[in-house]
Amino acid sequence: MTAATEGDVREAVATACRSLAAQGLVKGTAGNVSVRVEGGIAITATGVVFAEAVADDVVVVDADRRVVTGALAPSSELDLHRAAYTDDAVGAVVHTHAPAAVAVSLVSDRLPCVHYQQIALGGEIEVVPFSVFGSAELAADTGAALAVANAAILAHHGAVTTGGDLADAVANTAVLEWACDIYLRARAAGDPAELSPDQQAAVIAAAVATGYGQKHEV
Repeated sequence: MTAATEGDVREAVATACRSLAAQGLVKGTAGNVSVRVEGGIAITATGVVFAEAVADDVVVVDADRRVVTGALAPSSELDLHRAAYTDDAVGAVVHTHAPAAVAVSLVSDRLPCVHYQQIALGGEIEVVPFSVFGSAELAADTGAALAVANAAILAHHGAVTTGGDLADAVANTAVLEWACDIYLRARAAGDPAELSPDQQAAVIAAAVATGYGQKHEV
């Protein structure tokens, strides 16, 4: 990776942090963002205020957890991010303390698939049992959940989403929070209905056949 490219990646991560804060998905320093780079990951440093993030708030860490670019210590959730990257398809990871996701984690051990847009996240989303932030247990349990979905909710903590690139991971964070909010509203009124596996499969087939969600010529 050239210095210019590395600088672009660090700036992109900082821009994503500011966007997450503007969307109300992050408050203060409560979250972290990373992107896969050659030989390691670019990840937000610990203590970064998302709304004020700049490129210097992002460090590059190699496969041995050593900071190779930047002057700050990496996020305390470095190992959680590293666990997510065991899936070669993952190009970026976003962790937030988004309020609806936290609320779901307090009342359920899963987020049922209540809307077809959740299928892009993996359908039903697991609530990972509580472990202390930065712990090996949290990293391992979250990595296992992300092996079968693009999102996981962390009990009493927040949410993690992955994507093929940074834009996908940020978009998945917004979709997850939206789905959590819908679920909470429905649960307050009654027992939310879920999409069955057959219904989810039908949606996937229709999306593939029509190019749903993708720009294409008539």
